[in-house]
Amino acid sequence: MSALRLGLTGGLASGKSTVARLLAERGARVVDADRLVAELYRAGEPGALAAAELFGPRVLDASGAVDRERLAEIVFTDPEARLRLERAVHPLVRERFAEIARGAAEGVVVLEATLLVEAGYAPGFDRVVTVEADPKARLERAVARGMSEAEARRRLAAQGDGAPRRAAADTVIRNDGDLAALERQVEDFWRTLHQR
Repeated sequence: MSALRLGLTGGLASGKSTVARLLAERGARVVDADRLVAELYRAGEPGALAAAELFGPRVLDASGAVDRERLAEIVFTDPEARLRLERAVHPLVRERFAEIARGAAEGVVVLEATLLVEAGYAPGFDRVVTVEADPKARLERAVARGMSEAEARRRLAAQGDGAPRRAAADTVIRNDGDLAALERQVEDFWRTLHQR
């Protein structure tokens, strides 16, 4: 028996990480794609080598690891640069997650990834879930977390309107209410998942 592979996605400040935490509390093993990227961006790792090859040594810090702020300045202001980076890094993330999932004999293994659908990961999962919320609320949440309004707007624009996520998802969880409402939806989803 193998673990069920669940792809969890949603845009900036949609509540995706909260849903990931709620799934983990119910027994899922959650892998954060951002954490995998951070590992891949360490000195000497394939992600750092790819970033330096694409954008030169200016995106590396003194140790040879990716300077994420410098890299973000490039890719969030140049859509073509962002696409080049994604084409290089996404296959590396998929490969790392596949290794983790292969090591899980049973249960539910979740990859939490903002660009899960856009990066073409969706076909590799048994189920895909997206967390969606009103764009205005997402902007307010991002700013409340300390992101500048300009940066939040830039990232929201780069992520698009979410239509591809919703179209690819088996389940859409709405996060327009309070935490209790979100938790009820996650509990219902978890119960349904285990009835299949």
